[in-house]
Amino acid sequence: MEIQIKNETEKDYREVEELTREAFWNLYVPGADEHFIVHNLRKSKNFIKHLDLVAVHQDKIVGSIIYTLSYIEDEFNQKHEVITFGPVSILPEFQNKGIGRKLIEYSIKKARDLSYKAIIIYGYPDYYSKYGFKSGKNYNICTPEGTYMKALQVLELQENALKGIHGKFFQDNAFHYDESEKEKFDKTFSEKEKLITESQKKFEEMLNMFE
Repeated sequence: MEIQIKNETEKDYREVEELTREAFWNLYVPGADEHFIVHNLRKSKNFIKHLDLVAVHQDKIVGSIIYTLSYIEDEFNQKHEVITFGPVSILPEFQNKGIGRKLIEYSIKKARDLSYKAIIIYGYPDYYSKYGFKSGKNYNICTPEGTYMKALQVLELQENALKGIHGKFFQDNAFHYDESEKEKFDKTFSEKEKLITESQKKFEEMLNMFE
């Protein structure tokens, strides 16, 4: 499948939000919240515009990835900048065709070329290990609550980039939203049925896995 990767533009915003909503609907929770997170991340000072990418197939946007600045806070309250990607969104009918992999690999290379230090995300370890991600515990990097969660995954973009750096990982506040604001935003989309699914159970289990 021929895929072109390019920077998202403002005229793409709504299409990408629609795409993201479809990609995550009933996947991790009944309904979805990723489209609202994307909407808010673009307004954040931590939004990285040159790493805001879409995948295009035959003039149709079929996938997207978005990056933001984040940081590790050490025991001396010093902040060390890293970056975070997510959501990675692929239209359901285009999933399992390698588009997500292309977006991730392309953006990792671009982030490395731009001299960013490291990428830290929350995701499935078995999947992200394919890209070189390792458990945060390997780097003594934990959640803001001080726990070592298996889902917390780290990728150094430069050799020994995190040497001597450890502490708590913090991402953009847009990942923590006001539910009433999300409800208002959702009213601008067509109605969809919210369901409880097996994938939600697996997601909950992953979030409760600690090291």
